[in-house]
This record gives sequence, structure tokens and C-alpha cells, in this order.
Amino acid sequence: VQLQAFGGGLVQAGESLTLSCTSSGRTYGTYGIGWFRQAPGKEREFIGTISWNADKTYYADSEKGRYTISRDIAKNTVYLQMNSLKPEDTAVYYCAARKWDVGDYDFWGQGTLVTVSS
Repeated sequence: VQLQAFGGGLVQAGESLTLSCTSSGRTYGTYGIGWFRQAPGKEREFIGTISWNADKTYYADSEKGRYTISRDIAKNTVYLQMNSLKPEDTAVYYCAARKWDVGDYDFWGQGTLVTVSS
């Protein structure tokens, strides 16, 4: 499955931004989708994930409350809504897919850059 993440850009601290992860593949609906980010000079970190049928979400403890992941199955799109953005949220954000929510994330999108200015 090929993924495409988009929606990044430059925002002011305190603002909100929603990223999208989409795929044209017919099997997109069988993949759980995770969101990750990588800030300059830092390791990639996990943000959260949504199950293949959108009935479960899970967030890293550090991201609970400000981030919300949702899924529009009909549109083959998963969203990452980010609120109250901070400069330290500046990173390249990636979405990734794993079949039936099992195992490793085998497919990755190209990433979209989010820059939060103070």
C-alpha cells in the first residue's frame, strides 16, 4: 500500500493543524495506521495509531490530550488533528501502515513538515 501524508506547513504556536494520510490502494481499509514524527536531530517517535476499522485508537502518553486521530473509511483517509501546537512540535510527520493492526509498520508515507513558530 502506498501512503501519502500531507497538510503540513508553518503555523503559530497555539494554533491547530490537521494532517491527512491517504492511499489510493483498495486494501487501505485493512491496515491500521500510525502517526510518527521526527524532529531535527532527534529519533523518530510514535504519536498514536488507529485500528483498521477505526474502532480503536491509542496514543503515546506524551501526546494524549492534544492530538486526535480519526479515520474516514469511505475516503481512505486517516487524520491527525493537532491542537495547541508548540515550537517543540516542529518535525516531519509520517504516517505508516500495518496489516490488520499486527506486527511492524511495513509501509511509510513520505512525511510532511510541520513548523511551529513562537
